[in-house]
Amino acid sequence: MQVKKSWLERAFYAVTYELCAISLLMLLATLLLKQDTAQIGVLALMMTSVAMSWNIVFNSLFERWERRRGWARTPALRVVHALLFEGGLVILLVPLAAWWLQISYWQAFLLDIGFFLFFLPYTFVFNWLYDGLRASLLRRLSRARAGLA
Repeated sequence: MQVKKSWLERAFYAVTYELCAISLLMLLATLLLKQDTAQIGVLALMMTSVAMSWNIVFNSLFERWERRRGWARTPALRVVHALLFEGGLVILLVPLAAWWLQISYWQAFLLDIGFFLFFLPYTFVFNWLYDGLRASLLRRLSRARAGLA
């Protein structure tokens, strides 16, 4: 049974996703980079804010460009979309990380790659757990309603 997600649930999902990611990133980055936890936490918040803002701006511009050209969202166009999006993030986030942590651009670039490699499995595992917990909760609610009826 697929239950449509409300805006409230989508907001809950997004906030939970980001808070868990920032917490894990702060822990890992603090251990691996030997940086102050607060400094890494602030960087994670800044990077998350930039990434969410870039997502909104980039996708609106890309979709406008896509509509003007009359293109369909083919697998090849999805690859172009992903590469342009991630490339834009690198351009925005590497200087930010270099400035905030007072490291070289090369070190900041490697850090950005590390964040990317973190988010691939993190997103998979988070969504798997979230979907499983959500399905379990919906089953419980359905049984509770059936018992009350």
